[in-house]
Amino acid sequence: MPAPVLHTPRLTLRGHVMADLEALCDLLGTDRARHMGGPLPRLEAWRWMASEVAMWDLMGHGVWGIETRDGTFLGQIGITQPPHFPEAELGWTLLEDAEGAGYASEAAQAVLLWAWENGFSSLVSYITPGNDRSVALAKRLGAIHDPEAALPEGETPADTVVFRHRPDADGSPEAYA
Repeated sequence: MPAPVLHTPRLTLRGHVMADLEALCDLLGTDRARHMGGPLPRLEAWRWMASEVAMWDLMGHGVWGIETRDGTFLGQIGITQPPHFPEAELGWTLLEDAEGAGYASEAAQAVLLWAWENGFSSLVSYITPGNDRSVALAKRLGAIHDPEAALPEGETPADTVVFRHRPDADGSPEAYA
């Protein structure tokens, strides 16, 4: 199953394409990837991207590349659940030049709407303590810190905090539209 294409006023979320690889390798090879287990060498970045693309066929969800309506690649966002994650996670990363413009929030709202319309009742965001930008975004999206949530295998509260996303109290996704 290929990733569905989602549109927001400024963005297109679409499945990864090979043209995304260079920018992702550049991002994942730097200290900016420290909150995602990086920096990662090029081969690991390739495996990372390939596994996120494959999740669509294997699990019915995965990662979208984020681009502006004019086709400028900005980063990625998705719903993933590799084997060591106890729950499906909403995760995001932007290229450095794309930060601070509200793109991650706009993309995340579209993904949450898609998730609620496709049967998810809850998602988590696993965030490294000290990643203040991701904590702020999770809170802006309405996620609540969930200290009782199970952590990814091998991680401790010193490694990961969990923020839980749920649809509106009435069960509808309208707040994310």
